[in-house]
Amino acid sequence: MKNVKKTTLVAALGTTLTLSAMGLSANEDPVKLGLMLPYSGTYTALGEAITNGLKLAIEQEGGQLGGRDVEYVELDSEADPSKAPQNMSRLVNGDNVDFVIGPVHSGVAMGMLRVAKQTGAIMIIPNAGLGAATNELCMPNVFRTSFSMWQDSYPMGKVAYEQGHRNIVTITWDYAGGKEDLAGFEEAFTAEGGDIVQQILVPFPSTEFQSYLTQIASLQPDAVYTFFAGGGGVSFVRDYAAAGLNESIPLLGSGFLTEGNLAALGDAGEGVMTTLHYAETLENDANRSFVAAYEDAYGEAPDTYAVQGYDTGMMLAQALNVLGGDTSDRERLIDVLANVQLASPRGPLSFSDSHHPIQNIYLREIRDGKHEVVSIAAENLEVPDDACQM
Repeated sequence: MKNVKKTTLVAALGTTLTLSAMGLSANEDPVKLGLMLPYSGTYTALGEAITNGLKLAIEQEGGQLGGRDVEYVELDSEADPSKAPQNMSRLVNGDNVDFVIGPVHSGVAMGMLRVAKQTGAIMIIPNAGLGAATNELCMPNVFRTSFSMWQDSYPMGKVAYEQGHRNIVTITWDYAGGKEDLAGFEEAFTAEGGDIVQQILVPFPSTEFQSYLTQIASLQPDAVYTFFAGGGGVSFVRDYAAAGLNESIPLLGSGFLTEGNLAALGDAGEGVMTTLHYAETLENDANRSFVAAYEDAYGEAPDTYAVQGYDTGMMLAQALNVLGGDTSDRERLIDVLANVQLASPRGPLSFSDSHHPIQNIYLREIRDGKHEVVSIAAENLEVPDDACQM
């Protein structure tokens, strides 16, 4: 299957050269990008970072994709799953966008996917970690430039065992995303021979952790693995340190525990170890250039969300450059998108047959207020997609 894709890509490259030599543009109209992201509410910062990264990538292409100008249609998803089908339909059928980029929230993704299946609209997911999107619910017209909950948590299971931990408590909110994350960690950790002493599920979105921390202290595990994010992540890490648990029981987590939260965590975050597909301190040319350009454009350092938006822009740029800007042949466009390979700020990035990113997952430790890369926890990790039938 991969060889067929590569052959098609070579043919597409040849066509691009022909178009270029003739001085022709496949379409004089702008490429319309429908951004269905949260621009209000709890996830506003994530939506803005993704948008900033996307626009930065396209600006670096001269503000064009495949020689065509770009028009942005920004729609606030409000992180509201109930509004997702209507909003998606508005972008596809009302605004006639060429691509829909979104969402952040996995519940919103479910509603969007239903419309993508009905309409065939090309959808690129720059954040939502819902595993089913590129597995049970996979379809040719849906791509992901982010992660799945499994992909970022599974590598930590092996890391924890290699660090000598044998008995671990896991804790998250009682909702789908948190439970998917714990399942990935627990799968790897128990396969190595480790034991999950207790899995604790906290009612969502409660940040009252004291009783659970008391329970953890009484269990005396070798370490704790957790998934919390945003304000919940800050509260958990701070409360964990305030209870003195960080002095005797190492805290491990998915990278979203601390991503975007370093300043708020302060000293409480020191020593916390996480696994994620990006770190702002990655030493590669693409990341150094990206960090400098992002800081220059927006006056702040980028995070994982910004990188996911940036790579979405770079993915579109590479594909439409190959096609000379021609988006009229949907099957060919999908095939070229599937063959994209990027030297991303996160490291090498390509796509599996289910259109999920194949990428490195890094072990990170907070040192002096930065995510320092300790090692590559899993290299070129591909997610299980056995239920994907495309």
